[in-house]
Amino acid sequence: MAFENVTPGVFTDITIRGCNPSYVLTSEGPVVVDTPQLPTRAVAMRAEAEAHGPIQYVINTEHHVDHIFGNYYFKGIPGKVIHHQGVYDNFMVSTPVLDPFDYAAEAIPMNDPEGQGIFPQREVYFRDPNKAQIVFTGNVTLHVGDHTFHLIWTPGHTPGQICVYVPEERVVFTGDTVFCDVQTWVMASDVDQWVDALNTISKLDVHKVVPGHGPVTDLKYLHTQKAVLLEWKSMVATAVARGWSREETIARCNMRARYPVDIGQEYMMDYIQSHNAGILWDKLSANIE
Repeated sequence: MAFENVTPGVFTDITIRGCNPSYVLTSEGPVVVDTPQLPTRAVAMRAEAEAHGPIQYVINTEHHVDHIFGNYYFKGIPGKVIHHQGVYDNFMVSTPVLDPFDYAAEAIPMNDPEGQGIFPQREVYFRDPNKAQIVFTGNVTLHVGDHTFHLIWTPGHTPGQICVYVPEERVVFTGDTVFCDVQTWVMASDVDQWVDALNTISKLDVHKVVPGHGPVTDLKYLHTQKAVLLEWKSMVATAVARGWSREETIARCNMRARYPVDIGQEYMMDYIQSHNAGILWDKLSANIE
């Protein structure tokens, strides 16, 4: 893996398909924030983190498969997996839009062919996918050696979304509350809550923002993320006001030209655009009715 040294104690990899898996070095051992979706990368990340000491926690910022599937390869660590209740309740749950296990399997031939031999069968995986041993609601603070981890509930992109604020490093891991310079997956998100979440994060004393996708950035980028969300909502709301059908809205409302799709998902541009527009149309037209 190609971990970037964000600060002296913070490492993240922005070069693989899926989220930006990261870890923080503390005096007691590393704390992992989100795990790689791809099997060989998850195994490699665990080995790299454990080279610095026993893993103290695995924290998942959300329930989407690219942030959690790698937990399977972190079983047996001395530390605990910790989730917000919303992450725990939705962990690897299929929806009409996406079966997370199938989505994880789909990536193997394209992005991790070497991982085929360690990719589990569905029934084996679900016997123990390594969900949380610690579940919380609201916010929680962890003290790990010489570091503090504020797990702050920031719903919007998902109901159980959290950010992880590490004041000693002046870093915040936002999960998919921030997509930096790549396509934003709005889908079934609550845009208003998401904007509130960005406002919450903007008040933190941080120098570096590690997004769910895209390059490491700073707090200024939160304004851009907010603008993207509000533009999506306004664009589809305008379509509804003009009486456009769902199909017309999908055909005419998109941000294809704005950003590329994140690494390894280039073939999903149409999927993202159609579901962003279609699901927002469903919500906004239902509200009007």
